[in-house]
Amino acid sequence: MKRFLGFVKKEFYHIFRDKRSMFILFGMPVIQIMLFGFAITNEINNVNIAILDKSNDVETKQLISKIDASRYFNIEQKLQSDTEIESVFKRGKIKLVLVFEKDFGQKLANQDQPEIQIISDATDPNVANTATNYANAIIQNYVREESDGQTKPSGIVLDSRFLYNPDMRSVYTFVPGVMTVILMLVSAMMTSISIAREKEIGTMEVLLVSPLHPFQVILGKVFPYVFLSVINAIVIVSLGVFVFGMPVKGSLLLLAAESILFIVTALSLGILISTIAQSQQTAMLISMMGLMLPVIILSGFIFPIASMPLPMQIMSNIIPAKWFIIIIKAIMLKGASFAIIWKETLILFGMTSFFILLSVKKYKIRLE
Repeated sequence: MKRFLGFVKKEFYHIFRDKRSMFILFGMPVIQIMLFGFAITNEINNVNIAILDKSNDVETKQLISKIDASRYFNIEQKLQSDTEIESVFKRGKIKLVLVFEKDFGQKLANQDQPEIQIISDATDPNVANTATNYANAIIQNYVREESDGQTKPSGIVLDSRFLYNPDMRSVYTFVPGVMTVILMLVSAMMTSISIAREKEIGTMEVLLVSPLHPFQVILGKVFPYVFLSVINAIVIVSLGVFVFGMPVKGSLLLLAAESILFIVTALSLGILISTIAQSQQTAMLISMMGLMLPVIILSGFIFPIASMPLPMQIMSNIIPAKWFIIIIKAIMLKGASFAIIWKETLILFGMTSFFILLSVKKYKIRLE
């Protein structure tokens, strides 16, 4: 028994000394419960909306103030004309626009049933539908309060419109999201084992004695996978278009260029993992466990980022998939040009440069 207890004690020491085991045992559950607990919610909060108030009277100001006070909406912009509606939706930040017709207050006082248009961005049908219902409920509540709580019919006509996806097809959300997740994970996993494999099979010495600069080695590792991943992307886009009926309203050339940029970003991240990992198994574990959950949960693919706590919203900015989902939806569903998505493109380009430079720095020129 004494020997057995001694053996158990030794095993405890081994576990406590192994930081990776301790992280998997205690760190991963904490991270996962935080991600699932805070990020996975069907509610929407702080949705950015815009207001076009053609009446600008006391009644519309009261109603706008009521909408702004709710936790569901954040009035991001006030528009001056109908021509601005399309452009604010294409930029992607605004998810819903409320349009108050002219002489709104006067018509309401005269029981003439003034009209409010609720126009929503239906590239994400769940968010559009929920936000429209929330806006509808707030307006109806305002009408009831103004009529001293009497249950009489609403004096306001609500006209709801869903832009870019009027049929509210969920496939318009899932195809771009799944494309992004597949390209991200497959590309990162392919390159994550490349340098780790050289270390494992003992061919790292050949690379180290070659006259190639580390920067050339890193680029040489990435380049063949770019070609293979582009074929992968073409197959995925073709399936989305011809099998699921996904439209491509924007430029195919721009879509191809942005897809290549995202593929290079994912491959560069995989190379960075490969320079850090000592074995293929470790590299695969990092790329699978370290990327899959954040990509699915924090990219905005399934759960609205605006509804998450502020730390998670900030964290989502370092997920490349978040920016590509914005880009691909804008090109395919809204027909956006480069002038609309230049900021997201610049962020992906910056991430790619950072991953490649860090990979070159982490690349060991001598065996340990």
